Amino acid sequence: MNKLSVLLAAGDFLLIAMAYYSGILIRLGSLSGSIESSKSIVQIAVIGSILILTASIFELYSKHRSLSRLSIITRVFCSLVLAFILLTSLFYLFPKIVLGRGILFVMLFMFGLCQYLWHSYSSFIFRIPGLNQRCMVIGVGSLAQDIGAAIEEDSSKYHLVGYIQPKGAEIEVDADKVVGTVESLPESAVRERVGKIIVALTERRGVLPYKELLNCRFTGIEVVDAVSFYEEVTGKLRVNDINPCWFIYSEGFGFGDIIRFCKRSLDIFFSLVGILITLPMLPLIALAIKLESPGEVLFSQVRVGENGREFKIYKFRSMCCDAEVLSGAVWAGENDCRVTKVGNFLRKTRLDEIPQLINVFKGDMAFVGPRPERPEFIVNLEKEIPYYSKRHVLKPGVTGWAQVCYPYGASVEDSLMKLKYDLYYVKNFSIFLDLKIILKTVKVVLFGQGR
Repeated sequence: MNKLSVLLAAGDFLLIAMAYYSGILIRLGSLSGSIESSKSIVQIAVIGSILILTASIFELYSKHRSLSRLSIITRVFCSLVLAFILLTSLFYLFPKIVLGRGILFVMLFMFGLCQYLWHSYSSFIFRIPGLNQRCMVIGVGSLAQDIGAAIEEDSSKYHLVGYIQPKGAEIEVDADKVVGTVESLPESAVRERVGKIIVALTERRGVLPYKELLNCRFTGIEVVDAVSFYEEVTGKLRVNDINPCWFIYSEGFGFGDIIRFCKRSLDIFFSLVGILITLPMLPLIALAIKLESPGEVLFSQVRVGENGREFKIYKFRSMCCDAEVLSGAVWAGENDCRVTKVGNFLRKTRLDEIPQLINVFKGDMAFVGPRPERPEFIVNLEKEIPYYSKRHVLKPGVTGWAQVCYPYGASVEDSLMKLKYDLYYVKNFSIFLDLKIILKTVKVVLFGQGR
């Protein structure tokens, strides 16, 4: 979480405490010793944690602060509704920490109003000196240009000071942002009060300014390579710029037995819970599919799983029957004419993927992982995209990092973009990341942002 997000969350927590005591004061007429009460402290901690969690689910702490006020209102409202459901359930399970309904309603209303105002007018935070880390990029080519664009997109955490031009390099970035040459790197870094230098050279052999970088490093300036920085800022890997040595020496890829056991336990838990929750919906979905078009309700297809092993995936049918009889195996395009009206709704809400929970329970899939692809497509994708086969070191998932970060994929170019996210997930694989993806998936389903 970046500094801006931390400040927003800290502000929200302060508002929660204020709304809590204001709710008691308005509802009961006095605080009557509740400020010193240990029960009040526990209630604030619990309610605050739930409200911060639900706000995170609806991305109110997103690093991209270009949300419209209407979007903020919508997210605040949905966050409060979800928080109310979670809190009432929690109070039922733990009656000792229960908060009166009247106080809770007043508190949530006041907090929601204050949260909207706080998030709508928080842009002044960008002007706080030292909030953003000042960065300098060594390089003026296409890689440096992409790094600069990533820095400017994540303006809540980093500020681009400018580019350093290597000797004889052709400038592809904005010439006005070139602030010096490699020979003057230490002086330029000190003058511009730089905290981080990103090395974005497409060719380093005989070009990398070791002496100048060492001088910067020994003055306390952090030096990172472009690929690692791009991974940190964007949540994906630059597949075309990575060599095998980078994978070999980089951190990550924690596939130990303990974490695999924990992940499998969570897969079984989430698949069983998902099946139980959606069980009443299954007859209605089946009926809607049958009424609109003839054919089977369930659809099965061969996909490639862990270590290249093939298995049959199950989904609710969202296309007309025999959709590929004439065309053969083709990607489903956006606004695909083969998709039925019911199927389009199922895809948007991801209800078509409910039967995949059976695949998760059987062990063919995980709840979170790379999207399972068809073997007909993989043959060509492995030829055209470097490291494509490495996404198969983990079980494919019902949802995943690529699915929640990239909206749609129906071409080789889209597959390359999704691979960047998939390899980021493989490299940074953890239970915490899985839980983060599940929370983002909830948001996707609630807002109907599926493919």
